[in-house]
Amino acid sequence: MTGAASPEFQDQLTDFLPKMRGWAMALTRNRAAAEDLVQEVAMKALSACDSYVPGTNFPAWVHRIMVNQFIPDVRRQREHNDLDQVPEAGIPAAQEDSTDLRELNVAFQRLPKDQREALRLIAVEELSYEEVSHTIGCAVGTLKSRVHRARLQLRSEMSGESRAAA
Repeated sequence: MTGAASPEFQDQLTDFLPKMRGWAMALTRNRAAAEDLVQEVAMKALSACDSYVPGTNFPAWVHRIMVNQFIPDVRRQREHNDLDQVPEAGIPAAQEDSTDLRELNVAFQRLPKDQREALRLIAVEELSYEEVSHTIGCAVGTLKSRVHRARLQLRSEMSGESRAAA
């Protein structure tokens, strides 16, 4: 790493993690592989933070890192798979994707209204914390706390932790 990532860069990367997870799921079609890819991309982005030019298209920069990480991984896997493994390594059935989306929607709807609205505006609408803070009339810190709690709850429900605790 040529230099330490600034707190602003770290915040931008952290705020961007949900979008990265979506891209990773679209690429890998596997939750564990997607999480691994997101971690690898986040580490590469942090180590290459000096090459990012502030004010340019951060999503495009991160997406390029992700694609550049994903393609060689797929090629390596392909080289190591033999014909007996091909059916097992296939793409999950559309029903599994549909079930995951339904589960995510149910978990999202269970969130308190303020957390649901904050997460939707930040993660889906991709508005800045400042824009959302101004729109809904709360402090940026409060907004970040709501988004953080919403993400934790969704992660917990999607991993099955909340069902196990219930």
